[in-house]
Amino acid sequence: MEFAFTDEQRMIGETVRGFFAEHATSARTRQAMAGNGIDAALWAAFAGELGLAGIALPEEHGGAGLGMVELAQVAEAAGAHVAALPLLGHAMVGQAIAKGGSDDQKAEWVPRIAAGEVIATTAWQADIAVGNGRLSGTFSFLPHGAVADLMLVYGGDNAWIVDLKGQGVAITPHVTMDQTRPFATVVLTAAPAEAIDNGDAAIPAALAAGWICLAAEALGGAQAALDRTVAYARERVQFGRTIGSFQAYKHRLADMMIEIEQARSAVYWAACAVDENSEDTAIALHAAKSFAADTYFMCAGNMIQLHGGIGFTWDHDAHLFFKRARSIQTMLGDGAYHREAVARMIVGAAA
Repeated sequence: MEFAFTDEQRMIGETVRGFFAEHATSARTRQAMAGNGIDAALWAAFAGELGLAGIALPEEHGGAGLGMVELAQVAEAAGAHVAALPLLGHAMVGQAIAKGGSDDQKAEWVPRIAAGEVIATTAWQADIAVGNGRLSGTFSFLPHGAVADLMLVYGGDNAWIVDLKGQGVAITPHVTMDQTRPFATVVLTAAPAEAIDNGDAAIPAALAAGWICLAAEALGGAQAALDRTVAYARERVQFGRTIGSFQAYKHRLADMMIEIEQARSAVYWAACAVDENSEDTAIALHAAKSFAADTYFMCAGNMIQLHGGIGFTWDHDAHLFFKRARSIQTMLGDGAYHREAVARMIVGAAA
């Protein structure tokens, strides 16, 4: 597949990179970490001033009508600054309702999601009690679950949306490793729930958006880890020369660059495959999530080590990248899960 950004996509990329560079500062991220994990002012500007919350949602419901490539560009730029935004749940729930919801569900929820008025989260659960339009169950590890307004629950071939501000909802927030994306446990006790009209369309759309969002975040974080480490290598002097001039140091940086370029190809292959409804979509999504997540973790670890003593301190941002990288590795399936999925597809195709 030959891929190149269009002029419009290049403009979007420049806009979002400039936006996050100016507004998603370390100080603001750390302030959000001390609160609920969301930079509210950043989210308001992201959704309201730039209209980026609806970038991949249909125009007829207030979105920009663009696709996964543009969503990946946004997530990559956000990941480069470890931005404290609820992008993951937002992308997944928005796509699920846009692709599988009824006309009434789309009209009610998609415009609010596109405007950034709703914080959304997702939960997979096989053991769900359903009856008379009500849902019961315990749902763990919900990103931004403590502040979410809307939850998408999916299990098997079915999906439901639950108003987390409604009746029968109990939420317990948790202190988690990545404080820019804190988890919560939600317990539903006969809570009102709406079944998604077409779960067969909603669930794959939600997962595709989630995997692309995480993979693109990982790509942005990995590139930022490399860029910051290169900048440090040019400034730090040891034994009368900059540390970047030492061969062993160069080798580590080169390894990071090679992995990042491969991850970049995987991420935009997956995004493009979804937009074009390619027959390679499934394998591309699994490959992108596993490869980009592992690349980010490797680069974040190298960032800490190559910064020396300062890289291990709380004052340095390296730990923000490392925690986000470690969290992304396990979210929506770890590397082993995705690589096994790829292997099964290859074996099945060869059989």
